[in-house]
Amino acid sequence: MSVAAGQDTIAAAFAAAPGRAALMPYLMGGFPDLGTSRAIGEAYAESGADLVELGVPFSDPLADGPVIHAAGTEALAAGATLHGVLELGRELAATVPVVLMCYANLVFARGAERFAGDLAERGISGLIVPDLPLEEVAEALAACDGAGIALVALVAPTTPDERLAAIAGSARGFVYTVAVTGTTGERDALAAGVPEMLARTKARFDVPVAVGFGIGAPAAASAAAEAGADGVIVGSRLVRAAAESPEPPAAVGALVAEFAAALR
Repeated sequence: MSVAAGQDTIAAAFAAAPGRAALMPYLMGGFPDLGTSRAIGEAYAESGADLVELGVPFSDPLADGPVIHAAGTEALAAGATLHGVLELGRELAATVPVVLMCYANLVFARGAERFAGDLAERGISGLIVPDLPLEEVAEALAACDGAGIALVALVAPTTPDERLAAIAGSARGFVYTVAVTGTTGERDALAAGVPEMLARTKARFDVPVAVGFGIGAPAAASAAAEAGADGVIVGSRLVRAAAESPEPPAAVGALVAEFAAALR
């Protein structure tokens, strides 16, 4: 795989959504079990997802709110493993670009080079590590660059302009713009400060800017796009639908179709 392979795949996914924001639904790998989570991911792709963010369940998910935290706990109890989720990523990557989300412990316990190589081998395009700060990114960034994996940077409403500029130098694939100060969760309306934050971020980054955390309704997704987001990430709302429905793939597929329609 060439050094830019993952970045190229992600760039193509954003470019394939001209005039609208790309839709990136979040999938908790292994929830409620691996087979069902694969069916949910396939429903995402069939219902309008441009990319999929694939989460690895973890015992202490500091960026995640109660819905995703509970799903991760249930996935671990059902026997989900890193290997199983990576294999799920391989299966989904055959039809839709996959960006893996996990915490730094898993990356460095395995070794950054091995971890990046495992992703590349399975055709996974990118990696999001929410608890990896700029000051500690060098090893993982070099490993990901070498394997052709886009290491996605994150910025928050509290990120000052000078730090935005510093983070931009290591941005790959897209920048994950956190819409709220807090954990993931559902909010029906877009946070008031998002348009200003998008403007500050887009002025400093050359990669697409995607908004996540708190996009809980199609109207909020549409508002994010109208505010200038190149992509919209939806998580807790879909995970909750999967938890509450007797047929999770059908339930989340219908919801993803609603979000996709709102972005058109």
